[in-house]
Amino acid sequence: MKKVGIWIDKREAKIISIEDRNEHLKTIVSGIEEFHVSGGSGTSSKGGPQDVVQDRKYLEREKHQLAEFFKDIVISINDADALIIFGPAQTGEKLKNELLEKHSLLYNKIKSVEKTDNMTENQIMARVRDYFSDKKN
Repeated sequence: MKKVGIWIDKREAKIISIEDRNEHLKTIVSGIEEFHVSGGSGTSSKGGPQDVVQDRKYLEREKHQLAEFFKDIVISINDADALIIFGPAQTGEKLKNELLEKHSLLYNKIKSVEKTDNMTENQIMARVRDYFSDKKN
């Protein structure tokens, strides 16, 4: 049985696979661009119509980049038998929703989706190991 844990935020996903007592860690970098408000709309007041257009373009670009990021993750976890997702922010929930909408077989293998703080690789691996040893999944 292949057990997989994913620690995910907007920048990267750490995928830990456990199978027959062997552990493997893979990192997938998202490629999502960071968005910085420049405030330089050419006027002395901030937040003109130009900023709204830029925000819309950024959000659309981010949506496509996030979809590509999730596609890379799905390829890496396609053979999982049990799955947990954790990490800071909402990216874990977004991944869960992506699996629900487009990958129902993987969605049905999700055992838990949790919010956690930033963690080191060793903490992430220990978290996945502890979760599956406690649950006997």
